[in-house]
Amino acid sequence: MKIDDINISIINHLKDGRVPFKKIADDLSLSEGTVRSRVKKLMDEGILEITGFVDPEAIPEQNVVLVGVRVKDMNLVKKGEEFSKLRGVISVCVVTGRYDLILMVMLGRDFTILEFYTEEVATIENVSSVETFVVYKSFNLKVPLTL
Repeated sequence: MKIDDINISIINHLKDGRVPFKKIADDLSLSEGTVRSRVKKLMDEGILEITGFVDPEAIPEQNVVLVGVRVKDMNLVKKGEEFSKLRGVISVCVVTGRYDLILMVMLGRDFTILEFYTEEVATIENVSSVETFVVYKSFNLKVPLTL
C-alpha cells in the first residue's frame, strides 16, 4: 500500500484514537467514507493499529525495564520476532552497537524479572548475553496496558 500525504494526515489526526472520522474528513476536506475506507485499508495492511495507551508509572506495581540482548547468530529480524512474542514484551528493536536487540518489557507483581528470564527468555536459543536497565523515570512513555 502506498502511504501518501492523505494517509499521513489521517494517521496524524488519529493520535487521539477517539476522533470521529467525520471530523477528520471535515478537517482534510474529504468525505467521511474516504477516511473510513483508508483507515480500514491501513489497518488491514498492518500499517495502522488504533489502541489505548497508559503511562506505566500510573499503574500500581508495574515497572518497565529495558533489556539489551546479544545473540550468537545474525538472523536479527527472526530473533526480534521471537522476542516480540514473549510475555511482557512491549517492543523489540534491532540496533547497532553493543547489543543486537533492545527490548522494552513490562513487569508487575505477578510477573517479575526473574520469571521473565527463566520462563520466557530461556525458551529462545542462541542468546549470548542480556543486560537489564531498570527505568526509574520516563518522559512521554505510553504503553499498551498488559496486566
